Amino acid sequence: MSLLLNIDTATDIAIISIAKDGYILQEAINKEQKDHASFLHTAIKSTCKKAGVSLNQLNAIAVAAGPGSYTGLRVGMASAKGLCYALNIPLIAIGTLDVIAWQMINETKNLESPLPVIFCPMIDARRMEVFTAMFENDLQSVLKPCALVLEPQLFANFLLTNKIVFSGNGSTKWKEICRAENAIFVEGQPNPLYMNQLSYKKFINNEFENIAYVQPLYVKEFFNPSL
Repeated sequence: MSLLLNIDTATDIAIISIAKDGYILQEAINKEQKDHASFLHTAIKSTCKKAGVSLNQLNAIAVAAGPGSYTGLRVGMASAKGLCYALNIPLIAIGTLDVIAWQMINETKNLESPLPVIFCPMIDARRMEVFTAMFENDLQSVLKPCALVLEPQLFANFLLTNKIVFSGNGSTKWKEICRAENAIFVEGQPNPLYMNQLSYKKFINNEFENIAYVQPLYVKEFFNPSL
């Protein structure tokens, strides 16, 4: 039996869930990004209580490791690492873009195309920049996580020979300037089911992190305009 706590505070919507053997028991969602830090521990406590699970029963903790909000990543990673240390249980790191892509893959299974289909999640990185990556339908990487500035010819070569499905809170800006016929935009709210599926797979495969050394995937350096 496995009991996993999933923590995702990497983007504008924070999600906490408790899952048993791959099935979600309880979840909590916060849509106010500035409140993720205050939401997190209260949500963990209440979600565990509703699920009838104590922290000491957890077998592992999974955290969205980035890219995403600098502060959100630090809050989630620090909390996950602290709990893993205290409970002496493993830590699982899940790529934020992987989760969005996995949701896209599963929610567009009926998509028919004569061209190969690539999945491109986008996370808003402010101004006209996004964190992004590209995946095939088995989550094999086509483009590793990176930060890109959106401009009309972005992905032009890919879009000539592939259908590309875009989603995530950064894809809204891209949709406004993208004119490619092979671009498909999918809207949808984050669903805890998909992070849970990825964390459960890593758990059964013993894909754990070194708690002392694992760090968030920031992709780019933090910039503070006040300094």
